[in-house]
Amino acid sequence: MLTSKRNVALACALSALAGYVDGIGFIHLGGLFVSFMSGNSTRLGVSIAELDWKAALEAIGLIVVFVFGAACGSVIVLGGGDRRTAWLLLTEAALLAAAALLSSFGLHGVAVGILALAMGLENSVFQVQGGAGLGLTYVTGALVKVGQLIVVAFRGGGRWEWLPNLVLWASLVIGSIAGALAYRRMGLEAVWFAATAALLLGAITATRSWRTA
Repeated sequence: MLTSKRNVALACALSALAGYVDGIGFIHLGGLFVSFMSGNSTRLGVSIAELDWKAALEAIGLIVVFVFGAACGSVIVLGGGDRRTAWLLLTEAALLAAAALLSSFGLHGVAVGILALAMGLENSVFQVQGGAGLGLTYVTGALVKVGQLIVVAFRGGGRWEWLPNLVLWASLVIGSIAGALAYRRMGLEAVWFAATAALLLGAITATRSWRTA
């Protein structure tokens, strides 16, 4: 997936965006995530073991909404033609804006659910026809590839092929730092910045697709 500078740049921008939103969600939810479902799955298991049914329901609710978002993103990508990426990012921008707007009216639970929906949607940006694609809101796979590709480099393979995956990881970390700082100042309404970023990325992608059409 990370085979061109344009794809690397877009993937890193979206990973930073996911980190930003997840940083906000993590603090607001007190330890749950809106984009990292491995963490929520662990939390679900621990909550069940501890008979903490409220926490278990919160975790499974986020997981279900995230998966539904990924399915919606797949519908857009597989049916959106040459402008599918632009449509996906503009839809994500609309969802993030809706979450920010709802939070301003005190509907924090609904807003958080929409954030998880948007993060699931984002993971379809690099989906390939007939299968899954590159995960953008979690970076465990990217770190695995860093380790594997470093070994490949030492064995005579591509010298820097591991670097894009490391940058992808760093982008998410930097985004989460920004999200946490923004939440401390603005609460959930800090999501407006994420909505603006997604809108800009969607507009740039749309402009490029129209130029090449």
